[in-house]
Amino acid sequence: MTVTASATAAATTAWVQSLQAHDVDELAQAQPGWTLRYDQLSRGAFDGRMVQAQLPGLRLVRETTNRAVHQRGVIGQDHQGFAMPLAPAGDAFFDGQRLAADAMMIGRSESLDLCTPPGFDLLGVVVDRALLASLWERMYQRPPGAWLQQALVVPVRPAAAQALRSLHLRVLARLQAEPALLGDEQALRRLRDDLLMEWLEAIPSPIDTVGLEGVQARKRVVDRACALLREQADDPPTVLQVCAAIGASPRKLAYCFRDVLGTTPVRYQRTLRLNGARRELLGASRVPATSVQDAAARWGFWHLGGFAAEYRRHFGELPSQTLRRARARATTDA
Repeated sequence: MTVTASATAAATTAWVQSLQAHDVDELAQAQPGWTLRYDQLSRGAFDGRMVQAQLPGLRLVRETTNRAVHQRGVIGQDHQGFAMPLAPAGDAFFDGQRLAADAMMIGRSESLDLCTPPGFDLLGVVVDRALLASLWERMYQRPPGAWLQQALVVPVRPAAAQALRSLHLRVLARLQAEPALLGDEQALRRLRDDLLMEWLEAIPSPIDTVGLEGVQARKRVVDRACALLREQADDPPTVLQVCAAIGASPRKLAYCFRDVLGTTPVRYQRTLRLNGARRELLGASRVPATSVQDAAARWGFWHLGGFAAEYRRHFGELPSQTLRRARARATTDA
């Protein structure tokens, strides 16, 4: 992972950080104060890039990933998140809702669930809810709507989406180019409020939540299935066993997975296990692997040659290379 930063401590009021990562876990863990888990869904060596800027009460993000990724976790407590794709790049799913090119994701920070396609470029802000409520009331003379408590994908007018993208990128570029701004609290607050107002102004009115109940029901089916798959990774259940455990037919389960994650239960289970084995080889799990065979067995891969071939197709390197690199890094750190 390569990191450059205008401020080194996340505890400071304002900071700017840019980084490049060659593993999804490196990218997930390099976001201060947030608890995230990324799983790589598509095949090939991973490359991810991120620029983050922390302002008083608000964080700006631009994240680019070359592979399909499933992101889950918490992006702060008592915050609200707003995000949109920088450009269309295929099917993306936010909390089970399909994301169009000019659409905004809105959700509580305590429960992120986002599936992105290869080559995805995302812009986002995460704002303190108290700050959001204060600014909202000044702009609209009323408190924020109850719909903000839900995860939503809403359409944005193309002109408004483009104006928002341009402003977001300009603010990030200016903060990187002018580190002195990080010490000017008044200037940072003006930048923050201007950007946040642009995000809020881009939200359509009224908000349409028709159909959301059906999406949430399908997502609950997928969440229960995924929890079962994670719990039994070393002895992977069949699709029929998953269906019996959660009370869904194979057709319903397949439909829900396609609609919520854009994949099949079998394919998702396979990638989940490959990512779990990789974390053990990298020493990033609670039980670091002592050998490739150890990691493979713990994640239900009993044919070592087949595991190595599949692992290489998915991550662009052999599992032995991953383990060797992790050991070299551990020796260097020691």
